[in-house]
Amino acid sequence: MATKDRLIIVGGDAAGMSAAAQALRMRDDLEIIAFERGQHTSYSA
Repeated sequence: MATKDRLIIVGGDAAGMSAAAQALRMRDDLEIIAFERGQHTSYSA
């Protein structure tokens, strides 16, 4: 079983989610993990 490349995003605000969305547009085979300290993440990306 091949492992996926993983991208770790620190910060679930608009910039973090935008970076995650851009990375997925460039490589749809990435596994993305986002860490956010607060209770809410941004869904604007």
